[in-house]
Amino acid sequence: MCGKVRQQGAGDTIVQGDLDFRQSEAVALKIREELARRRLSRQWLADTARISISTLEKALSGRRPFTLGTVIRLEEALKIELRPAAVSAAPPPPPPGSGVAPETMGSYSRAAVRWLEADYLTLRPSFDESGAIYAYRTMIEWDEERGHLRFVEAARLDAAFTQTGFVSLPHLSGHIYLVTQFDGQYRMVILGRPSAAAGGALCGILSSLVSGAGSQLIPAATPITLIPTAGTDEPQLGLVRPDMACYDEYRRRVDQIRERGFARFPA
Repeated sequence: MCGKVRQQGAGDTIVQGDLDFRQSEAVALKIREELARRRLSRQWLADTARISISTLEKALSGRRPFTLGTVIRLEEALKIELRPAAVSAAPPPPPPGSGVAPETMGSYSRAAVRWLEADYLTLRPSFDESGAIYAYRTMIEWDEERGHLRFVEAARLDAAFTQTGFVSLPHLSGHIYLVTQFDGQYRMVILGRPSAAAGGALCGILSSLVSGAGSQLIPAATPITLIPTAGTDEPQLGLVRPDMACYDEYRRRVDQIRERGFARFPA
């Protein structure tokens, strides 16, 4: 891959706030949905709510929980309630100090899934531009507060659709599920475990909603791969087109999902 990866530093450490992590994730999802639906910018929201854009970006990306004061200002700016939605938007927490994820996520222990904690280059075909590859970051880490793995996306061009959620790893299928859940809506990535044939990458399918005509959302599915970035060059991110340096490698990585049978897409 192209360049040296910036590792997560002390400035990225998640700290405790007035809302817990579960509630903060739910608030962030609701805000991103509202911004996308109304076609509003994050800068507009920060200015209207009288908070810094840096504070808003960190909270929306999951790097810092929302404080109660910030949520109240955001509610006033958007003219909606955010806190009631935050209460039931994520799975219930495991018993404190259990070190085991809830049964609904596969009852895995941290020791059993430590190998999955990493920063990944995420690649999938672009929904908007034929032939282009969309590249961004995904971090999978253990959520100490909640007692399970969580994922956080970053460096997406369509920042309003950045996802955070929980990781399910059931023993029956052995697959890895990255799940965003909000008010009954789901966005899911299903990934196989890393293999030598895939160069150590996680390969599978993204199932989501994309923008259709006007404000309409329509179902969509596409191949997706997560490639560990530790010790590699800085990857090229954003919309990668055929005339760009990393395109051939990225195209090969995405195409092998179909070609090598890591996922099926019937004609």
